[in-house]
Amino acid sequence: MNKRLTIILAAVVAALIAVAAATAKSNDTTITGAGSTFVSPLVSTWTPAVGSAFGYNLQYSAVGSGAGIAAITSKQVDFGASDAPLTPDQFTACGDCTQIPWALSATSIAYNVRGAPTHLNLDGRTLAKIFLGQITNWNDATIKALNKGANLPDLKITPIFRSDGSGTTYNFTDYLSSVSAEFKSKVGNSTSVQFPTGQGARGSSGVAGLVSRTDGGITYVDVAFALKNHIKFAAVRNAAGKFLFPSLRRIEAAAQAFTKVPANNELHIVNPPKKATFAYPISTYTYIIVHKSTPHGAELRKMIFWAVTQGQQGKFTAPLLFAPLSTVKPVLVAAEKTLKTIHT
Repeated sequence: MNKRLTIILAAVVAALIAVAAATAKSNDTTITGAGSTFVSPLVSTWTPAVGSAFGYNLQYSAVGSGAGIAAITSKQVDFGASDAPLTPDQFTACGDCTQIPWALSATSIAYNVRGAPTHLNLDGRTLAKIFLGQITNWNDATIKALNKGANLPDLKITPIFRSDGSGTTYNFTDYLSSVSAEFKSKVGNSTSVQFPTGQGARGSSGVAGLVSRTDGGITYVDVAFALKNHIKFAAVRNAAGKFLFPSLRRIEAAAQAFTKVPANNELHIVNPPKKATFAYPISTYTYIIVHKSTPHGAELRKMIFWAVTQGQQGKFTAPLLFAPLSTVKPVLVAAEKTLKTIHT
């Protein structure tokens, strides 16, 4: 583990301990977690409800999927959260860890271009060329062809990417790798990649903030943060040829195109086939990662079961554009089956 990540993890643990000490009741259980910034708005809405239901103090630190995986691997928290499934090497390093899909949403393509439509039309190949540094201006002929009649200024494009290990980066590069062989060979798909151009920012709030301050900026960010920051985001062309911005029904349509759940619960729902006519093409599950044998096994089972059932109610999920897991019954069944393997 590099020195920077070690310092981050130490800070996470210290912060969680401090908050827990300040808020815990003598008869309450404190459950600590760290990781995905993508899922953090949803976890924030769950926290008081979990406290009311079980008397648990749920303390979550949104430090990014990569740091969350590292924290649960080293057993510094009770659970990690990641929008990227564990790799084989990460599974090995984590020992008896298991991953459970517990939320479903999408990555938006947010941009700051004065005078441009609220939902600018873009497609995967164009996005790949932008993040490869091959399309560098907003009035490029390729973008203009996708947006006939739109006011596109002579303005430099500034790609903005996550500088930390990020499940959102994984989802975005998973999509671009599926639609562009060149992107797949030059950049690839991971939580941390080397983009050949652009500026980096840490966390979902970091890229959302940077794009809002950067005239000509474009980034990928979970849709909840785009909505919160009132940033325009694109309508992305799917395999059926439709330009769609993320919505609950379109995220659900993407998930419903992939119903087979492997033994390790790893799911990829980007770039759904043509038959998924109204599927938004950059959708994703996000995972909670826990050790099968853990001191808070019983409490974690209760909390996670609540999250994948009652926590999927529209009052929690809909305002943040998280779709309910019940959209794809096999995924919910797999989540509940995996829960049975967790014990104290």
